[in-house]
Amino acid sequence: MVVKDLHKTYNGAVEPSVAGLDFSFPEGRIAGLLGPNGAGKTTTISIICGIVKASAGTVTVCQLPQDAMHREKIKQMIGIVPQQIALFPGLTAFENLIYFGNLYGLKGASLRRKVNHYLEIFGLEHAANKEVSKFSGGMKRRTNIIAAILHDPKLLILDEPTAGVDVQSRNMILQFLKEYNASGNSILYTSHLLEEAQALCDEVVIMDQGKLIAQGDPHELVEIHGECRNLEDVFLHYTGHAVRD
Repeated sequence: MVVKDLHKTYNGAVEPSVAGLDFSFPEGRIAGLLGPNGAGKTTTISIICGIVKASAGTVTVCQLPQDAMHREKIKQMIGIVPQQIALFPGLTAFENLIYFGNLYGLKGASLRRKVNHYLEIFGLEHAANKEVSKFSGGMKRRTNIIAAILHDPKLLILDEPTAGVDVQSRNMILQFLKEYNASGNSILYTSHLLEEAQALCDEVVIMDQGKLIAQGDPHELVEIHGECRNLEDVFLHYTGHAVRD
C-alpha cells in the first residue's frame, strides 16, 4: 500500500482532516495506523477503502490505484471491519453472514460451508441461529470480522477491532489476525491500545493533525528513543500529553 501526499478537507470544515499524509508498507505485513482523537485515521481508512474521495493525493491498494476505474476491483480485494458494528440486529448471525457473502457474489453450499467454518473458528457455532441483537459486544465484534473475510480479502482493514470486548474475545481476535497474516494477507489496523499494537504490528504509522509524524517497527521506535519504555511512551513523545476531544 502506498499513500502519497493525501489531502482531505470536508465541505464547511475550517481545517483539513488529512494534510499531506505520506506512508507505505509492503504486502504481507501487519501495519498499525495510530494517532490521537481527530488525527485523521478514520478519514484515511475511508479514502483507502474508496468510501470517501480525497481532495488531493493518491492511494495505491494491492498494486492498483484507488480511482474510479479500479474501485470495484479493489473492493473485491479488501475486507473492512468498521469501528461501529455493521450487522443487522434483527437477523441471526448465520443470516447476516449469508447476506454479506451474497454481496461479494458468494452463494450456495460453498458459502454455507464457509460461514459454518468461520462460526466454529470464532466460537460462535452455538449462536449461529441467535439474533445479533441478543449478542454480547465480543460476539458482535467476532461476527463483524467474519462478515469482512468471507471473500478472502488480500488486505484486511480494521478500525478499533477490539474496542469494548472481553479479554477472551480480544485474545481470539488477535490470534486470528496473526494467523490470517501468516497465510500471506496484509492487515491495516487502528487502535488506541498501544500495548496491543506493539505486540501485533510489524510496522506502525503515527499521525497527528492529518500528517505523518513517525513510522517504523514499533520495537525499533522504542529503541531509538532511549527515554521511552514502550510504544505508548513513543506515542506521547510525538503527540504530547494534552487531552484530545
